[in-house]
Amino acid sequence: MSEYTKWVACWGNATSIREQTELRYTKDITLRYPIRMCFDGDALRFHFSNLTGTEPVHFIAECAACIQGHVIIPDTAETITVNGEEDIVIQPGQEMMSDEIEFKVISGSEICVSMYLEDYTQMNAGVLITGPLSRGYYSYGNQMHEDILPLDLTRHTNWFYFLNTVDVRTEENKHALVCFGDSITAQDWPDMLAIRAWENGFRDVSIIRRAVSGTRILREYSCITYAAYGIKGETRFPQEMNVAGCDTVLIQHGINDIIHPVGTDVNPWRPWSDLPTAEQMEEGYVKYYIEYARKLGLKVYGGTLIPIKGWRTYEPFREVLKNEFNDWLRTTDLLDGCVDFDLAVRDPDDPAAFRKEYDSGDHLHPSDAGYQAMADCVPEELLK
Repeated sequence: MSEYTKWVACWGNATSIREQTELRYTKDITLRYPIRMCFDGDALRFHFSNLTGTEPVHFIAECAACIQGHVIIPDTAETITVNGEEDIVIQPGQEMMSDEIEFKVISGSEICVSMYLEDYTQMNAGVLITGPLSRGYYSYGNQMHEDILPLDLTRHTNWFYFLNTVDVRTEENKHALVCFGDSITAQDWPDMLAIRAWENGFRDVSIIRRAVSGTRILREYSCITYAAYGIKGETRFPQEMNVAGCDTVLIQHGINDIIHPVGTDVNPWRPWSDLPTAEQMEEGYVKYYIEYARKLGLKVYGGTLIPIKGWRTYEPFREVLKNEFNDWLRTTDLLDGCVDFDLAVRDPDDPAAFRKEYDSGDHLHPSDAGYQAMADCVPEELLK
């Protein structure tokens, strides 16, 4: 009997709106995404999403063992099918899971998932992410069967389209930790947390990122003024918590609810009526996140909101609101615990601001060192 009996997500990201201001299309292009495997296993399955698309997307796909970057090992490629069909079609607003593929998976190695889009394809379902483990490639033409993508036709990209989760059939003791959030979480710290877990011997856990820049708990932008300020938490969370083997979620979300409203005299789409009270943020957090996660049997940890002093819409009243919300996260008994990201990166002499070395320069997003500090402050109990 095989020792591999449990499906666990080993890599994953959110899917949201690529562009609201204009529709983007591509044709005759190959996408290739290297994915680090954190578990041993004997089979793979792939989740594809056209959740925010308005037209069907068609592509063919395969996976292969990867040497590094976009270089795959010859003769290891396996065709990915859905319901036995090689031509994968995802209708607008839909997600689907591939058929299982028998594939030897070695922890610490990489696979590449390649997709070829032959005809005009709407590129409106994807996510922008960064981090040391997050790097994709696109190449002109059908390069599916090329071991090395041609240098003169290839560029790297941090946009991940259509592919949003990879599951591996692995051992029963493996599990997934979901990191849910906005642009802070769409950037480097989840990758750094995955590296920290691996280097410190916590090799039974995968880090699955579900993060979309600009998103809020309570509101979303439905106008075409904004490019990628995707779906609100109420809608996103149930969709994105479909994660095999997940037993814990760490939520760092809410700063955009605080910093976005500026009044219709400044921006007609960002009225003061969108500014919540701390109590409204807490109620949304409980109703849309905690209660839903409990229905799934998950442990739930909250991550405090980090400094915003110096950000272009910063005002003292926003600082007060952020601190009230953080105080609730630190003290509520509705969570299994609180990860104090704020404490990890703030200036001890000016708590409203980042420590200088932890500020990327925009006073909202951390520097590389700041993201490392966030990854380092996550308690080991979440990784065990």
